[in-house]
Amino acid sequence: MTSELPEMRASDAERERVAERLRDAVAEGRLDMEEFDQRLDAAYRARTHGDLEPLVRDLPAPAGPGATVAPVSGAALDRASWSGRIGAPATSRGAFSCCGGFGRLGSWTIGRRFTAFTLMGGGELDLREARFEDRETVIDCVAIMGGIQVTVPPGLNVEVRGIGLMGGFDEHGRVDAAPDPAAPRVIIRGVALMGGVGVERKLTRAEKQRLKAERERERKLAKGDERKKLGGA
Repeated sequence: MTSELPEMRASDAERERVAERLRDAVAEGRLDMEEFDQRLDAAYRARTHGDLEPLVRDLPAPAGPGATVAPVSGAALDRASWSGRIGAPATSRGAFSCCGGFGRLGSWTIGRRFTAFTLMGGGELDLREARFEDRETVIDCVAIMGGIQVTVPPGLNVEVRGIGLMGGFDEHGRVDAAPDPAAPRVIIRGVALMGGVGVERKLTRAEKQRLKAERERERKLAKGDERKKLGGA
């Protein structure tokens, strides 16, 4: 698609590239769902490059020529995403709280050995957007009369080995039968004494938005096919 030829007919591939940029935008919070619906509908109805260009004019350009971000499918991040998240220098190797709390959230890099300790307090480790110093990470969790919550993305290879003494050391939420082979391996071990350590698999808000956008696209395509069948009847 090029702005120098606004009257050139748009191809199905060009419409789909624009739709993909719109799905990325709603996942990043650049568009709300109402505006996304309007633009997506216009993208699939577009006849020319001139119809498509205004729909993405105020959005960031893709990373490279024709580049798109693959939608998250079910439980696994794609292999390219995982490879880009392994091997960065660690930004944190431990966290401690006493009668308080700690958090490691968003974009951060966890060391190959990480220790989390809480005494009469709480802590949160979120690995959904984290990078990993190495392909294997060991997290030692000790919770005494407190709690530690570890949130991991679907597809991550996770082993939970901790024990609970008058407390709990549990994994809950969706557990993938076959972790993504490209994903790093994370071993979560330790002890919860009169406290709890919980490990939960959970999508990020952006990934949920992306999946919602993908379902909406499929619904619109199905609706369009149904209209074509009725029109041809």
